[in-house]
Amino acid sequence: MLKNPASKYSPFPPVKLTDRQWPNRTIDRAPIWMSTDLRDGNQALFEPMSVERKMRMFHTLCDIGFKEIEVAFPSASQTDFDFVRSLIEGQHIPADVTIEVLTQAREHLIRRTIDSLAGARRAIVHVYTATSKPFRENVFGMSRAEVVDMAVSAVRLIRQLTGERPQTEWVLEYSPETFTATELDFALEICDAVTAAWGANRDDRVILNLPTTVEMTTPNVYADQIEWMHRHLARRDSVILSVHPHNDRGTAVAAAELAMMAGAERVEGCLFGNGERTGNVDIVTLALNLYTQGISPQLDFSDINAVARTVEHCSRLPIHPRHPYVGDLVFTAFSGSHQDAIRKGFGVQSTEGHWRVPYLPIDPADVGRSYDSVIRINSQSGKGGIAYLLEAEYGVVLPRRLQVEFSRVVQAHTDSHGGEMSAAAIWQLFASTYLAGETPMRYVEHHLVEHGEAQGIRLTIEIDGQVHLLAGEGNGPIDAAVHALHSIGVGVQVRSYEERSMAGTGSAASACAFLELARAGSSRECYGVGIDGNIVTASIRALVNGVNRLSASAADSGGETRAA
Repeated sequence: MLKNPASKYSPFPPVKLTDRQWPNRTIDRAPIWMSTDLRDGNQALFEPMSVERKMRMFHTLCDIGFKEIEVAFPSASQTDFDFVRSLIEGQHIPADVTIEVLTQAREHLIRRTIDSLAGARRAIVHVYTATSKPFRENVFGMSRAEVVDMAVSAVRLIRQLTGERPQTEWVLEYSPETFTATELDFALEICDAVTAAWGANRDDRVILNLPTTVEMTTPNVYADQIEWMHRHLARRDSVILSVHPHNDRGTAVAAAELAMMAGAERVEGCLFGNGERTGNVDIVTLALNLYTQGISPQLDFSDINAVARTVEHCSRLPIHPRHPYVGDLVFTAFSGSHQDAIRKGFGVQSTEGHWRVPYLPIDPADVGRSYDSVIRINSQSGKGGIAYLLEAEYGVVLPRRLQVEFSRVVQAHTDSHGGEMSAAAIWQLFASTYLAGETPMRYVEHHLVEHGEAQGIRLTIEIDGQVHLLAGEGNGPIDAAVHALHSIGVGVQVRSYEERSMAGTGSAASACAFLELARAGSSRECYGVGIDGNIVTASIRALVNGVNRLSASAADSGGETRAA
């Protein structure tokens, strides 16, 4: 790279528009959408789509709701010509969908293009000429007047040929290619000449498409260019102002949005931003940006995964896992603080009308995504995400201090094993840590008995393979069980107790008990968890599991292996 890039590159000149209005406007409706996946998108592929894949893509675009679809460059190849014919002759075009084809401003190419559309109900003929100074002088060797004459001659020929086929409703689209690099006064001159040559009026409007053929500046400058044209066009009420942003600087979506604020009524682009070089504007992102602002995009992405798989199949290009709204990771949080905020947001969302879950700009369910992958666990994750997965997948709602305790267990596991933990792996770790403790003590059974105002219990446990029949009394089953354990020297104190219902209803429901225990005379604490269809049994299982965890903790620290 050059130490002084100014010696090679010059800044883009700003537009003189001191009273610009677009910054004060907001978008309140969807534009007319035009998909160019089958033309601009297709020509940019390593391997252009087969007829079967093009047909599948066409039907997908129709199902999504596109009413204008650019299907081919029919004068460029026999394959493209034949595809247009197959759409028309096979009656694949819905009554409310208009196909569009592209042509250069040359007579033989225009004639071939019009021939390809024979029998169409309605068709857009899209003709273009490059207009920037480098093209005029270095590529064409033409003056301004000669370039205007080339465009006007092409439009007049299209008008003549389409007039000979009145059974089709014809629409003209004109693009001054390299618009953003063209002097604005010349772009205006050639666009006005085109609409005059066509005889544009309110009942026969011309689509003037102003592309960022190569994105050369910040989106606000493009918006200035669009607003300038919007204000100065001679027949504005006879024009549909369209934009076709490319993504060379990575700001095509922003450019399209600001252009809409500046007066554009129509947007051309591709699903997920396919197209030459860095691609066209991503219509999916644009549409769902509108959706998250409460504006119907008039396109249906309620099963965005199906759309993504179709596009990947047809284009043979993968979609990046971070791609907005559709990537495999866009609804995923690994960060502990993010997970905690999302979990709390989900907890209150049902009581609120509008979507306000932190870190999720859209409800994944609205685009057919599940909540399964919203929170995923790795070494950077925190207690909130772990708790959310256990609650969402297994119906286990952890007390807050247990969340903290178990998060340390998960952290140690991910640090030692690396990678990501699935919900199933987290549950397995939780079960092995809190539910599977049968050494040195194993719960066998219990019976409750009444002793006046006290609660009595006969508890059967097994320690190191030896059965013990214990008895105890207390102010409830748990207190009675604690006193029963005292009779064999197992001294513990219950610091806290919580119970929860797990997933299921009626007889299918399970109870989950959480006991926070401490060794008698010690500050060491840990949780025991028990699950059973009976809440008392779940509580006693939690007590026994907690005692075993205290014993293991004592052994790890060099203390007595038997809880006493």
